[in-house]
Amino acid sequence: MISITVTALVFGVVFLAELPDKTALAGLVLGTRYRASYVFAGVAAAFALHVVLAVAAGSVLTLLPQRIVHAVTGVLFLGGAAVLLMKKDEDDEEIRKPENQTFWKVASTGFMLILVAEFGDLTQIMTANLAARYDDPLSVGLGAVLALWAVAGLGIVGGKALMKRVPLALITKVAALLMIALGVWSLYEAVAG
Repeated sequence: MISITVTALVFGVVFLAELPDKTALAGLVLGTRYRASYVFAGVAAAFALHVVLAVAAGSVLTLLPQRIVHAVTGVLFLGGAAVLLMKKDEDDEEIRKPENQTFWKVASTGFMLILVAEFGDLTQIMTANLAARYDDPLSVGLGAVLALWAVAGLGIVGGKALMKRVPLALITKVAALLMIALGVWSLYEAVAG
C-alpha cells in the first residue's frame, strides 16, 4: 500500500535537491532545441531506471539493524547537504544536436544524457537513503520518480521562467536545510534507538 505521507516527503526532498542540479539545466537546454515531448520521453525513462536502481539499493539496506541504517542515512544526508552548500556553478556542457529531430534520436539523446549524468548523483543516493529509512520502496520510488519527472518537465518547458523568479541559490539552500533536518533526525534516532 502506498503511503501518501512518505510519497509526499520524498517528492519534496528529491524535487528541491534536483532543481539546482545540472541535469535539470540539461533538460532546459534540450527543451529549447528539440520537441519537448520527445525530450521528456527519453529523460523520464532514464529517471525511472535510476529510481528503480536506487530503491533496490536502499531496500537492501533495510536488512541491516535500524540503528546502523539511521546512522548511515544521517551521515549521508548531512554529506549531501554539505555538497549542496559547497557546490559551485558549473558550466553547461555543450549538447550536440542530432542531425534530425526524429522521436528516437531526440529521446535517446535525452535518455543517454540523464543516464550518464545521474549515476551516483545526489538525488539517486538520497532516494536509496529514503528507501532504507522508510522501508516502503513503492512509496519512495513513486515520490522520487514523480519529483524527477516534475523537475524535468519544469526544466524542459518552463525552466527559464522559474529561474527568473526563484533564485537558484535559494532553491539550493532550502534543499540543503531539508537534508540537514533529515540527517539530524536520523542521527538522533540512531543514538536514541
